[in-house]
Amino acid sequence: MDTRKLGPFAVSSLGLGCMNLSHAYGTPPSPEQGERVLLAALDAGVTLFDTASLYGFGANETLVGRVLKPHRDRFTLASKGGLAGVKGDDGTVRRVIDGRPEAILRNCEDSLRRLQTEVIDLYYLHRWDKKVPIEDSVGAMSRLVEQGKVRTLGLSEVSANTIRKAHAVHAITAVQTEYSLWTRNPEIAVLDACRELGITFVAFSPVARGFLCDALPDVTTLEAKDIRKSMPRFEPANYAGNLKLLPGYKALAREAGCTPAQLALAWLLHQGQDIIPIPGTTSVAHLQEDLAAADVKLDAGLLARLDADINQQTVQGNRYSAQARSEVDTEEF
Repeated sequence: MDTRKLGPFAVSSLGLGCMNLSHAYGTPPSPEQGERVLLAALDAGVTLFDTASLYGFGANETLVGRVLKPHRDRFTLASKGGLAGVKGDDGTVRRVIDGRPEAILRNCEDSLRRLQTEVIDLYYLHRWDKKVPIEDSVGAMSRLVEQGKVRTLGLSEVSANTIRKAHAVHAITAVQTEYSLWTRNPEIAVLDACRELGITFVAFSPVARGFLCDALPDVTTLEAKDIRKSMPRFEPANYAGNLKLLPGYKALAREAGCTPAQLALAWLLHQGQDIIPIPGTTSVAHLQEDLAAADVKLDAGLLARLDADINQQTVQGNRYSAQARSEVDTEEF
């Protein structure tokens, strides 16, 4: 697979988002199936693996660490802190955003232990805790670099203004935000800020949380703990409107000679050499389908038709609920 620059690293043009092996979209696969997906990705040439303290409240890092430890010199490892599972007095583990320096340092130590590694190559602030100045959180992360516990720093779901403030404290290697044909928020200001500062953009949910795939989710059967149930775009009325976008989109995929998922990934790859999509999957077959998108070539005419058909004006519903939107720091359409 072709490589792209990620700070000091050269990584595969498509990485693997490991989240849904342990978290987010209903009942996760078995650890054995997760292991098969991770090893298949490694064998196929994926050299960027992305996880986080939050995913499965540590279970995802534990899985990645156990499976990939013997191959640690073959890939770039990314994880995240500042958002983690915290056990309360009643014993219940809850999702907590905490950007205080002491919390970030604790998150990193926990991640290193679970990942069974001495250093994390790229360490993101998963969410900016708006009660803590971004300079304080990034300052704590810079000390992790000084201590040799992480090599480079990243930010997730932040605005252009916050990126600039953070970069002034310590060089930011990557910014990670949702980006796909149906989520264009980075195009407002974040992509420009990243290019101005020489920061790589990492695109999560690049196939629109399964919407731009053949295996289209049936919103009436989503499990209670599937995070899409709380997302306005998957509410029945909005979803019915969004489904009307698919016949034209699938026709363009046929014209390009690829699957719908491959078209979504290829569109992102064509947005610039500084963009690295990180699709996730629980299936080896879907993994292989996704990675083949690196070979799909799209001409300017087809790219323009894609842009016109699926964009912030044609998609119905916000990407996050009001509560989730209050937790991110991104410019929103």
